[in-house]
Amino acid sequence: MIARPFIASTKVLAHIATAVALGGVAVSIHVRAEEIPISIGTQNTTINTVTAGVVLKELKLLEKHLPQTGKFKDRTYKIEWQNFTSGPPITNGMIANRIHIGAMGDYPLLVNGATGQQQKGQETQLIAVVAYNMLGAGNGVVVHRDSPYFDLADLKGKSVSVPFGSAAHGMLLQTMQDRGWPQNFWALSNQSPEVGTTSLQEKRIDGHANFVPFAELLPFRGYARKIFDGVQTRVPTFHGVVVRKDFGEKHPEIVESFIRAMMEANEWVRRNPMLAAERIAEWTRIEKEVVYIFLGPGGIHSLDPTIKPRLVDAIRTGRGILQRLNRLKDLDTEAWVNDTYVRRVFREQRLDYDAQLKSLANYEVAGHDSYCGVPIKQPRRAGEVWMASGEILPFSSPDCTLGAMRRFNTEGRKYSVAYLYDQALGIKVFAEQAFYATEGASKPRIVPFLLKKDAEAHVLKSGGKVVTLADALKQTTGGK
Repeated sequence: MIARPFIASTKVLAHIATAVALGGVAVSIHVRAEEIPISIGTQNTTINTVTAGVVLKELKLLEKHLPQTGKFKDRTYKIEWQNFTSGPPITNGMIANRIHIGAMGDYPLLVNGATGQQQKGQETQLIAVVAYNMLGAGNGVVVHRDSPYFDLADLKGKSVSVPFGSAAHGMLLQTMQDRGWPQNFWALSNQSPEVGTTSLQEKRIDGHANFVPFAELLPFRGYARKIFDGVQTRVPTFHGVVVRKDFGEKHPEIVESFIRAMMEANEWVRRNPMLAAERIAEWTRIEKEVVYIFLGPGGIHSLDPTIKPRLVDAIRTGRGILQRLNRLKDLDTEAWVNDTYVRRVFREQRLDYDAQLKSLANYEVAGHDSYCGVPIKQPRRAGEVWMASGEILPFSSPDCTLGAMRRFNTEGRKYSVAYLYDQALGIKVFAEQAFYATEGASKPRIVPFLLKKDAEAHVLKSGGKVVTLADALKQTTGGK
């Protein structure tokens, strides 16, 4: 009699490793656990997406939060990180089912959602926000530092480049519509951040528009000057997380694990922003001082995973702009926005999602002003100086900050950068890049502005004059 071979089912093999005695020989059955692929599209150099990308990767936070019990007990994960310089390639990968989760800016998100809805079975959903600025700061337009242009209107008829389909492109389209400018107002061309940077350095273009962090990065590196900031649009800008709808429905636990990991990354940044800036600089090659201006206390962007109604309204505004320009068919935002995953994570962590949804609070500059000898009571008038010795010192006002800088210069104490707040736009700026308006004569007060035109408008009302940082350091009374 011939014995029929024993064939174990896949389910049995996945849960059993047993020895079966056949003719006195022990045979072990070893089964490989089921592997779940997770492919994530990131933008490492886009600093306000790092807590949904490179921070998770380098600190292995996603691995920490992925489920390991219940139905996931005998499963393993294959995590693939795919890094891009902008959002559109991530959308291409998601539609081709090569990327499951992606992080990108508002206009790329808009196109991501619309593209998925046009192809049944390839739909995506917005599941969380990474970082935002409720007034639009982060995108900007820069010119060469030697350029004669100081205002966006000065670029009429000039050559301006921007990464097409990016959040910065959306900013330009929004601005053109708001000001009633025609589509040919500029000679607009499509250039990636890398190409646009080189073109600007070599003066082959008159202006370059870009997203985070390039409008701060290029001036910091010394060869550009910002003449327009997205905050002037007063339209919210943000970066968010999208997931393929089918992946989320199949693996909701994984999607929630991603959000938990991102929230831990946010706390890691806030707990020690100087260390976080230094580590992120190592991983991205974006200078730590630039990382800090975005993610440090009172930074340009707030880290917050909640999907705030005003951000969704901004998406609807962008949809209208693109539709009027025949660049987009449609997007059903109600079907696209899905906050159920992030709400479950908040509930699990005993956090109040609805309260956070209403909050616009960011962590702010705080502490004691060691130069003027007072506590910091008005964070958005404060300043900070990053000393070469490593510490970041807070000061209570522009005058106290400038006074401390003057003392450091006199004493030969080195510092890499100083930060102040623009008193018209309300955003954090590099002191070296600012324009200063003086007020008063005997004891002049110094007021910093990002844009020359705002400084000029201020002195027309208050008297005084517009001065450079070098002159501001000479004229400041140091708040005393």
